Parts: sequence; structure tokens; C-alpha cells
Amino acid sequence: MSEWIDLLQWPAMAASLLAAWLVASSRKQRRNVGFWVFLASNVLWTAWGCHDGAWALIVLQVALAALNVRGVRKTEPTGAAAGAGDRQDSPQAQA
Repeated sequence: MSEWIDLLQWPAMAASLLAAWLVASSRKQRRNVGFWVFLASNVLWTAWGCHDGAWALIVLQVALAALNVRGVRKTEPTGAAAGAGDRQDSPQAQA
């Protein structure tokens, strides 16, 4: 069992890279998916960190997960606002 947990770092790394690529997209839907992929990578990194005793990594992943939840909320379509010229993409809304 220990060996498969050691291998979690590889899909965690791949998910992190994929998420970063998606979040950098100009398409709102891809950015939203990117934040969800980041959340999955947070779970993978946390599981690996617990097994390895990497407590600083675990704290980092919890903090990053909070930021990713914020990203999900800011990029999810919300009724009429989703089609109204993507006002949420304006510099004022990104703060």
C-alpha cells in the first residue's frame, strides 16, 4: 500500500500542470475546470503529504485549496450574468 501512495506525487504533479494550463486560458469555462483540477491536485498532494509527513506541504495545499474554491466561485456561471458580456472578466471583478 505504501508504494501506491508514493506514486501519488506523479498524478498530483500532472494535475497541477494541467490545472495551471487551464487556468491560464482566456475561456471562462476552461478556467473553471482548471480550478476544479487544482482542487483534485490539492487532495492528491495532501494524501501524499500525510503519508510522507510533509506538514508544510499539507498546510500549503489547504491554503491553495481555499484560493481554488474562490477561483471556482468567481468563474462559475451565475444565471444571467454569465451571458452578459462576461462582466466577471473585467479588471474590477478580478480583484
